[in-house]
Amino acid sequence: MTVEAVINVDLDGPRINRHVYGHFAEHLGRCVYGGLFVGADSDIPNVGGIRLDVVEALRALSIPNLRWPGGCFADEYHWRDGVGPKDERPVMVNTHWGGVEENNHFGTHEFMALCELLGAEPYISGNVGSGTVREMSEWVEYLTRAGDSPMARLRQANGRDQPWPVRFWGLGNEAWGCGGNMTAEHYAQEARRFGTYCRDYGDNRLYKIAAGANGADYAWTETLMKQLGHLGCQHVRSTGYHALSVHYYTITGPTWEEKGSATVFDTGEYYTTMVAAARVEEILAGHAAVMDCYDPNKSVGLVLDEWGTWFDVARGTNPGFLYQQNTLRDALAASVHFDAFHRHADRLVMANIAQTVNVLQAMILTDPDTRAMVRTPTYYVFAMNRDHQDATSLRVDLRTPLPSRPVGDATLTTISMSASRKDGRLLVSLSNLDAADDAEVEIDLRGGTVESVAALILTAGALQDHNTPQAPSAVVPRAYDDVSVTGNRLWVRLPAHSFVTLSGTVS
Repeated sequence: MTVEAVINVDLDGPRINRHVYGHFAEHLGRCVYGGLFVGADSDIPNVGGIRLDVVEALRALSIPNLRWPGGCFADEYHWRDGVGPKDERPVMVNTHWGGVEENNHFGTHEFMALCELLGAEPYISGNVGSGTVREMSEWVEYLTRAGDSPMARLRQANGRDQPWPVRFWGLGNEAWGCGGNMTAEHYAQEARRFGTYCRDYGDNRLYKIAAGANGADYAWTETLMKQLGHLGCQHVRSTGYHALSVHYYTITGPTWEEKGSATVFDTGEYYTTMVAAARVEEILAGHAAVMDCYDPNKSVGLVLDEWGTWFDVARGTNPGFLYQQNTLRDALAASVHFDAFHRHADRLVMANIAQTVNVLQAMILTDPDTRAMVRTPTYYVFAMNRDHQDATSLRVDLRTPLPSRPVGDATLTTISMSASRKDGRLLVSLSNLDAADDAEVEIDLRGGTVESVAALILTAGALQDHNTPQAPSAVVPRAYDDVSVTGNRLWVRLPAHSFVTLSGTVS
């Protein structure tokens, strides 16, 4: 069977915000310490303790933003502990993730230096759970206010004369759980109160993001939307928040304690994971529908600032460090997410994969023994999709039904695709989620001609294949030639369990 689709390359959809390709770095396990930050005295090449090979790898993805310091850690983090001379910073205990001592050597200045090296915008999650309004207000002042003020003077005393531009500001994290175990009604009032005292200084304009729902909790989103009252721009800017977050993880194990292995799984477990990953479409559509009732002009953004696969930790590692390997299965889960992000570009303004290094569905793994750095299969999905950032989304219409297969009580559509246009170039992303069977896709390109088509493929001999320091290129993109263009028709064969991108010039 050949899947037939139509793409009108001259009919613009909404812009795909580059920030849906955002990242997340929490003080959790070896994400920060031993991942992004090795300390200035390390013999691993670094700048101010920031590991340079990791920076270079992330810069190659055009990483648009980085969320920090959590996660659950954000709501027990007090920013003043992480500024000033390192030997004077107090030690704290990371009660959420392993109960380890945190020396606070990576704090505000180090994070901002990391963002500058990455060329990424900072997204800071403030402490609503255990912090105060004053504490958050003063952090904003410390970061963004020029001139003479108490916090500006403190920043200057700590070695930074000019303020930083910081646009994205989170008003807490998972307020329904580790961020305070609040009701939606109580948190909505707290978000308005904290947001009111997060000021704009100079030319810096905060984009305040309220801590939103867990998965399909649409009632939480409705409560937050109601609390915004009338949605005039001035009202949102002065007393409220500009966006709502949602968190959705791909979790498929029978219990929270038994999520399944990241590398040892059968075909049935693979398909169950793909069903869970594809459910992100339903989650985004559900929250968007609630928001549309109160905000038909879409002035309030939707932010999926935690997403990704979550399996059991790797055997022999600290259970509180959430270290898992990353296989071709994870890469295909990511590709399905991005197709959904592109389709919801009218409402979704940001997304942040959890997490960037050494935690959950990481881009990069660093080996503490060999000190090697490994790019994961998920990393390469970000790389192959990079040109979707800030591109114009293009609608994909189907002439034939997409193939599907039953998976338990669910049905999995096994072909996923999305498309965009930017700077005179077309990019089409296609995934074949079928574990065994190839597929063919024929696309009728209307409103333009595509020339010089180049294709990349990400696949492997087995779904369980992954990259290691000993085999860093087991799952990497390769040039692909089972593609043809005839007139305005684009044809491609999709091998089983593969991700393929097609790019070409549009005229």
